[in-house]
Amino acid sequence: MAELGHRVIGLDVDAQRVAALSAARPPFHEPGFAELLTRTVASGRLTFTTDYADLAGADVHFLALGTPQRADGLGADLGMIESALDSLVPLLAARGGARTLIAGKSTVPVGTARRLHARVAGIAGATVVWNPEFLREGFAVSDTLRPDRLVYGLADPAGAEAEHEVALLDRVYAPMLATSIPRKVYSLESAELVKVSANSFLATKISFINAISELCDITGADVADVAEAIGMDDRIGRKFLRAGVGFGGGCLPKDLRGLISRAGELGAVDSFAFLRDIDAINTGRREYMLRRARAALGDSLEGRRVAVLGAAFKPDTDDVRDSPALDIAVRLVGEGADVSITDPAALANVRARFPSLHAIEDVEEALAGAELVLLLTEWPLYRELDPARAGTLVAARRLIDGRNVLDLAAWRRAGWDASGLGRR
Repeated sequence: MAELGHRVIGLDVDAQRVAALSAARPPFHEPGFAELLTRTVASGRLTFTTDYADLAGADVHFLALGTPQRADGLGADLGMIESALDSLVPLLAARGGARTLIAGKSTVPVGTARRLHARVAGIAGATVVWNPEFLREGFAVSDTLRPDRLVYGLADPAGAEAEHEVALLDRVYAPMLATSIPRKVYSLESAELVKVSANSFLATKISFINAISELCDITGADVADVAEAIGMDDRIGRKFLRAGVGFGGGCLPKDLRGLISRAGELGAVDSFAFLRDIDAINTGRREYMLRRARAALGDSLEGRRVAVLGAAFKPDTDDVRDSPALDIAVRLVGEGADVSITDPAALANVRARFPSLHAIEDVEEALAGAELVLLLTEWPLYRELDPARAGTLVAARRLIDGRNVLDLAAWRRAGWDASGLGRR
């Protein structure tokens, strides 16, 4: 928002985080974000605070809070959003009827926005709209500044207030709209469902090709060939058809389970039962990788030296939430393996979560003496490894490419017993 030219105040209850952001120190790894933060803080358009009173003059309040999976079930924990709204309400009431939008960015169960809208309905000039984000970690800066669509969810898209609500959001996004980015106006419920539906559909596509890859391993087919051919069908498309150890992170797994939970609450259990299978296929890929590792090392991992390349759930992020790579590494240790894990960005988070895990900065040091190498996060650093050089570091040239990104033929020519998932 500051990059678009707006005067922005970011609020967080974590004083240390606010201090770091105020000094233009990013709290996470994301390509291009540090430069963006430095530029906008230096411009004076972006400031940070822990005090809600500093937000009193804002025309738009974006609710961009976490909605993690609840500890006691599959549904989303909305505590942070509800707490933020409770803190905003006195400010809204004090504006004396001046028009103010509360625009939800977070992924929430369908029906949440309507409930929040009712919470502020008695405050003159205040209204809740839903404006979901569609950013991908690793591409968050470009996805935020150049989204493929803008979605506005309104309490009453045909009502008297709709024109004012849309006009204010259009002012916020004016530079984007000037480049012909599509803008869609829906109900609150439709806007809420867009994001969670998109993530659940992508999860379905990933789990489908992963299930096919297991058949390929059994029959000798090559999942890359299958994916290439079916991806040429424009009804299907090529994206998200690369088999591997599955998806992770803070969005797809949570949103998939959140949709399952909300559908059950609304009485649509049977229609969404398949999503439980999608989730099970995804988590099952981790055990499948362990089975492959055991088979490569003679059915026992006890005391065997394994190098794990990658800890983040995907490249270009330091996010290890529900990371397949990290989960597999921890399971290997649980079976007695001597594991070294490396990652270009995520090791601080690995050490914070699993301080006993042997996390190594240097990839060559991580490879040293390994009897098995597992590539589990497809960082360019690992895709570009020299098989001959890597072969001089390990104790045995065994490799399983859990992301199907390597040229296996090149690795085999360098003397490696190299395989992928569903690859011939």
